[in-house]
Amino acid sequence: MLELKKVSFKPDGNPVLDEVDLQVNRGEIFVVMGASGAGKSTILRLLNGLLAPDSGQVLVDGIDITKLKEKQLVAIRRKVGMVFQSAALFDSLTVAENVGFAWRKEKISHHEFHARVDKTLDVVGLAGIGARMPAELSGGMKKRVGLARAVAMNPKAILYDEPTAGLDPMSSNTILTLIKDLNTRLAVTSIMVTHDLPGAFAIADRIALLYKGKIAFIGTVEEMKAAALPLVQEFVSGQRMHGQAV
Repeated sequence: MLELKKVSFKPDGNPVLDEVDLQVNRGEIFVVMGASGAGKSTILRLLNGLLAPDSGQVLVDGIDITKLKEKQLVAIRRKVGMVFQSAALFDSLTVAENVGFAWRKEKISHHEFHARVDKTLDVVGLAGIGARMPAELSGGMKKRVGLARAVAMNPKAILYDEPTAGLDPMSSNTILTLIKDLNTRLAVTSIMVTHDLPGAFAIADRIALLYKGKIAFIGTVEEMKAAALPLVQEFVSGQRMHGQAV
């Protein structure tokens, strides 16, 4: 469903990604890991058209989105939802208004709007908080509202950028359990960027390891644990990856 073909991204000549090939299967939970600055979040932004590569193809359901105009990319972003690390909520809007932002141009009644919001918030375990403001929420709740906003678009895929960053262990486990549950319940494809190795091992179908702009490894959790590659062993053990902080 989601694929990169020979994708390079070199802002200001800095090779963040160098001819990367990546294919994510429909319905799987695919995790992208690597040292800080390895290009993990860049991959997510390429997959929903927030960034354009310098060369190569970015395919969504077989369509090369690098050739689309901005108006066409809006439809792609509804199909490929994004949950940002900071949740990226609008501070001046209520939770309900944040969740229903995707419907703002639809002609629906006040009653239907709030019915949709209530149903969507219930999916992420936050029923009844639509009237609250983002400032009233904990970090974990903000992350779930961000996820609810993505779910509201009925996407085929959801991209997660560091979904457990800054959360305590209990909140992190709640988010990871929710990601796994929604992947099955909503029949979506999930791609998660994270530094949380135990969390990745808990939910991933496959993991890709980025190193110096290239994919050094792709495989299942068990394959990653058993990999003989020194680079993979260093990453799994929490050592420095040839001078880069894990």
